[in-house]
Amino acid sequence: MGIVEEAHNLKVLGSGDRVIVLAHGFGTDQSVWKHLVPHLVDDFRVVLYDNMGAGTTNPEYFDFNRYATLEGYAYDLLAILEEINVDSCIFVGHSVSAMVGAVASISRLDFFSKIIMISASPRYLNDVDYYGGFEQEDLDQLFEAMGANYKAWCSGFAPLAVGGDLESVAVQEFSRTLFNMRPDIALSVAQTIFQSDMRQILNHVTVPCHILQSVKDLAVPVVVSEYLHQNLGGESIVEVMTSDGHLPQLSSPDIVIPVLLKHIRYDISVA
Repeated sequence: MGIVEEAHNLKVLGSGDRVIVLAHGFGTDQSVWKHLVPHLVDDFRVVLYDNMGAGTTNPEYFDFNRYATLEGYAYDLLAILEEINVDSCIFVGHSVSAMVGAVASISRLDFFSKIIMISASPRYLNDVDYYGGFEQEDLDQLFEAMGANYKAWCSGFAPLAVGGDLESVAVQEFSRTLFNMRPDIALSVAQTIFQSDMRQILNHVTVPCHILQSVKDLAVPVVVSEYLHQNLGGESIVEVMTSDGHLPQLSSPDIVIPVLLKHIRYDISVA
């Protein structure tokens, strides 16, 4: 196994002709796709990997400078696709990984037949004529709480992010993967994501994008999905799902998996 595959815990499952790549968001790892993968392996080669900094990766590989911008993650994604000789894939990106896929597609459009974005945002901070959902004061308080007592912060943040029942399996699962991250790495990753502003690159993203969004999401207001739709450079479509929370593929699989499968199988003209 090569260094790229080992570092990212790369797995390739299934035996179809087409390739689908599943990329997780902050505080999770590839296990967040456990409800979706069984529906794909008969028809696709399914590529799973962990973002650097996830609790399942070696913290010694985490380069704070490289991952101070989303481009660092985009370079990793391109290296993974090259390593396993992917000609073209359907890319499913959750949260920050949706933007990572968008960035990667600008330099290597040939790698991507379409991008499916789940709970994606190009900017979390409010701005003039833009509603991202957060003020800088909110983010400063979040970062301060993470730095002061990471375990306590995880316990409070997980149910807010997942939504629904405090005792749910999804909340417990997200708490586990969140707490698996090394605290200083988690804080650095959170700062990179929440302070990012990818609005200026959206018009350069010409690959077809399917934008899927929970009707209620602590991190991403519904209006953000419409902003993406209006500003992406290629074809796009929005579907707002009746799910609650930022990790709907984990917390509401009965709602989300059928929607995901529809957007995976059908292109925008017929989706």
